[in-house]
Amino acid sequence: MHSLFYVLFHPLNTLNLWLEDDPNASIVDVLYLFTTFSAFGIWLVFDRYQKAVNSAVPFRHPAPEAADPNWHSRVIPNANLRSHLHMPDLLPLQFGGGRDYITCFDPASSLHLTSVLADDARSIEAKIKRAKNAQIKWCETSFGERRRVMRSLLKWLVENQELCARVACRDSGKTMVDAALGEILTTCSKLEWLINHGERALRTETRYSNLMMSYKKSQVIYEPKGVVSAIVSWNYPLHNAWSPIVASIFAGNAIVLKASEHVIWSTEWFVGAIHKCLEVLGYDADIVQTVCCWPDQAEALTRSPLIKHITFIGSEEVGRKVAMAATEHLTPVTLELGGKDPAIILPDTDLKKWSSIWMRGVFQNSGQNCIGIERLIVHSEQYNELYDILTDRVAKLRFGSVLAPTREGYINTVDCGSMISNDRFNVLEELVFQAQEDGARVDVGGKELLHTSCEGRSYFQATVVGDAKPNSRIAQVELFAPIALLIRYDDIDEAITIANGTRYGLGASVFGPHQDLCIEVAKELHCGMVSINDFGVFYVSQCGNQISHSQDLPFGGTKSSGYGRFGGPEGLRALTNPKAIVTDRWPSFVQTSIPKVLDYPIRSLVRSWDFVHGLTMLLYADGYRARFNGLLQLTKAGR
Repeated sequence: MHSLFYVLFHPLNTLNLWLEDDPNASIVDVLYLFTTFSAFGIWLVFDRYQKAVNSAVPFRHPAPEAADPNWHSRVIPNANLRSHLHMPDLLPLQFGGGRDYITCFDPASSLHLTSVLADDARSIEAKIKRAKNAQIKWCETSFGERRRVMRSLLKWLVENQELCARVACRDSGKTMVDAALGEILTTCSKLEWLINHGERALRTETRYSNLMMSYKKSQVIYEPKGVVSAIVSWNYPLHNAWSPIVASIFAGNAIVLKASEHVIWSTEWFVGAIHKCLEVLGYDADIVQTVCCWPDQAEALTRSPLIKHITFIGSEEVGRKVAMAATEHLTPVTLELGGKDPAIILPDTDLKKWSSIWMRGVFQNSGQNCIGIERLIVHSEQYNELYDILTDRVAKLRFGSVLAPTREGYINTVDCGSMISNDRFNVLEELVFQAQEDGARVDVGGKELLHTSCEGRSYFQATVVGDAKPNSRIAQVELFAPIALLIRYDDIDEAITIANGTRYGLGASVFGPHQDLCIEVAKELHCGMVSINDFGVFYVSQCGNQISHSQDLPFGGTKSSGYGRFGGPEGLRALTNPKAIVTDRWPSFVQTSIPKVLDYPIRSLVRSWDFVHGLTMLLYADGYRARFNGLLQLTKAGR
């Protein structure tokens, strides 16, 4: 210890740099200080260089006028995506004759946003080709360069989170809180994971070799596929667009994003921010293309021979069509088709403790959440208590638009926003009515909500359906709506049977006082992801005031919820071509050669068989004696 302090502080005892009049002075003092300060200077230069090369680059992306809460536009009566057909004045002054358009509007207020020209097959093919040409240079970028893009996007998103939330609210009708939780936090977490762990998932791997191949070095490299595609749903316009884009370009690909026609206004603005980021950093923004089309034109994308992978997020019906179209060129597909996620509430669970989690799990984003809780499976002894807790809280939920200021100038507090449209309201009301006919209890909600102050016609009442039958239609189909469904059970085996009793298998939750029992139940569930005493923590979860993210996990399901995974190392690698490469470990000393006994033309079938047989015995026989006999046979046959 004394020597250590001497090394550290000895030069500071004298500071006699010129070695004058001091018998204890030494040239070591001078060299010590010179070396220390030189090393520090080199570190400063290197650190500044690293920051200059890798730090986030700021950029500006103009805010759309409609994101302002005080913005106003024309209210569209009975607004829908084709409103321009019976209201031609919604079209641009100069519109393409013979081309299809899409009417964009705020579902919470029916305010007209814009009318967008829909892509046809020719324009889709042109966008795919532009992406292919741009990817040739992009795939040569380093992981450090791609990380800088991610850092720049993360910096911009954090600094503009309120604006991004308002844009998402304007186009989808959700609340600012739902946008913050489902759009901003999840996307920031995705970007952070790519920055910190993306390269680790894609860097070259060395694999193990056996004894026979010990002189070889086996590696796996993950090459970009080229141009990939993502066809995404409307429920989270920012996250559903950015998540596949950032993963694809980080893997070295270009991507063609087919946005939902319901949220094309916001999606184009969100993607525009990525374009601006790429341009500022000196890259070709054509590596990211956005397609806006009606479903009948989508096969120009799904059947394209230039598309090397498709990620689809949407309904089972459309997902099957995408998968069938992709078989034309054997294009690999990742399908996330929604679910009917159960939450099993084991006996003696503290209902009041977890009721806020269940409320968020059911009513987050007005129930339009692919991993939302669709079924609450509760023990018969606790059913009445849970029903009373939920009906009391649900009856107090307030609906409305967060971008609709009052005459006094303030925005009313709302718990839930609108749904994306009212297209499914008749189906939802019919499902609730059928459940009541089968004996279910509905004391809260169950119908369309005719809002008194908002012009939008896309509100559905927050609903609690009690005593639903496990095999009833409402308990079998995905609702994607603000409806809490309660199902009784008498024993745990029955609860597991009910949970597994649908065609879906995306996610699930298990709640209970004993974690070991919860884990046992979780292992019996037929799904891709399970949270214990929580909701959705395999992607993003709200626990009181605590927010936790698990972007390192694969996201996906089984059965009719789809196949393949996005998210985590598995999802990132799915966007690459894993290539195995085997090289000589010591090429100057050992390389493969064909033994004479096996060389063509084979001179003796008996000796060649004895050689291979002996080699197999030497390498894989059970016991040292058998292996030694194999060595003897191998040596004898090889003479």
